[in-house]
Amino acid sequence: MPQNILRMAQTDNSSMGKLQISVTSSLGLIPIQDATVTISYTGVPDVTIEKLSTNSSGQTETVELPAPPIEYSLTPVEQQPYSEYNIQVEAPGYEPVMVSGTEILPDVTALQPIEMNPLETTEEQNDVIVIPDHTLYGEYPPKIPEDEIKPVDESGEIVLSRVVIPEYVVVHDGTPGDTTAPNFYVRYRDYIKNVVSSEIYATWPESAIYANTLVIMSFTLNRVYTEWYRNQGYNFTITSSTAYDQKWMRGRNSYGNIDRIVDSVFANYLSRPGVRQPIFTSYCDGRRVTCDGLSQWGSKYLAEEGYSSIEIIRYYYGSDMYINTAQSISGVPSSWPGYNLTIGSTGDKVRQIQQQLNRIAQNYPAIPKVTADGIFGPATANAVKTFQGIFNLPPNGIVDYPTWYSISNIYVGVSRIAEPG
Repeated sequence: MPQNILRMAQTDNSSMGKLQISVTSSLGLIPIQDATVTISYTGVPDVTIEKLSTNSSGQTETVELPAPPIEYSLTPVEQQPYSEYNIQVEAPGYEPVMVSGTEILPDVTALQPIEMNPLETTEEQNDVIVIPDHTLYGEYPPKIPEDEIKPVDESGEIVLSRVVIPEYVVVHDGTPGDTTAPNFYVRYRDYIKNVVSSEIYATWPESAIYANTLVIMSFTLNRVYTEWYRNQGYNFTITSSTAYDQKWMRGRNSYGNIDRIVDSVFANYLSRPGVRQPIFTSYCDGRRVTCDGLSQWGSKYLAEEGYSSIEIIRYYYGSDMYINTAQSISGVPSSWPGYNLTIGSTGDKVRQIQQQLNRIAQNYPAIPKVTADGIFGPATANAVKTFQGIFNLPPNGIVDYPTWYSISNIYVGVSRIAEPG
């Protein structure tokens, strides 16, 4: 068969990356079971490589796909360091969706979310999402320099009284003055995962990914805290323009390791002593563009030399920069209790998690229902472990910080779907 020949030819000179696709309704966190997912090379769209089906959680199995050698993403080279795939999704009662350009890197798992529009909400048409070049590979305008601390004492200016992790950011998909560019409401953590996956490579050392994630979060939270664009009369939080902000790409894939890092540190940002606002942390690739701030390629080299994430940050921003944590997180029923819930734990926090898991299980039936008795036993641990497996968390059956907030986020999402509009 021609696709086998094509695949063998690709594999001979390739490493392998992994891909999992999750399919939900655009109406909310409603997984779509038995969707047909067809994968092809972006350059050879007529040749099918894989044909998959989604399970009750709306997810395909994880498949291995050819990718370029890992060296391409570990040094700045002319060759494209990722392979690109088209993903066509069809399901009864939904518009077909085509994503062109899912980026597969070697040795990491790409996670491709797909949202499908129910036919009754729209006329049938094929929704096509084209993922542009990665910022380290494609040509993008350099960042316009800005002060790292914004003046916030001018009369009439809106400024938050404390640092709050927003539930959503509104992303303007263009330059600030482009009135034809659409705005998208994006969950904060999903936004950060998207930007990190668009700005650096998931094959980099963990301390470099963590450092870049902190910088991207602090950059974003400075825009949120200072109401930067709203004070200029705009109705959005941040843009997708690299000249003004950082790159967000509608519909792009993230990566399993980036997701896990963001989930574990999403309430963090960078601070200086005596400054209330999150620091506006400029950064650039450090190769084609240099700046007063973090060099992305430089952070990767420092990580390889053994620098920790905070050491990388202080290398670029100075020794008085430190990691801070927002105490206020929007859109969650209650905050993490400050300790892990595990077998033997009891009380109201356990009961709350049990009740939330039971509500989530209505949408995700692979999660077994549990008795909401406030006692964390093996059945609750099993339900937690199943939840973690579906939502790309380490499946240890323990409600730790990332798991608590992931359960909270998904619970709020599925509860809202049931509310009248």
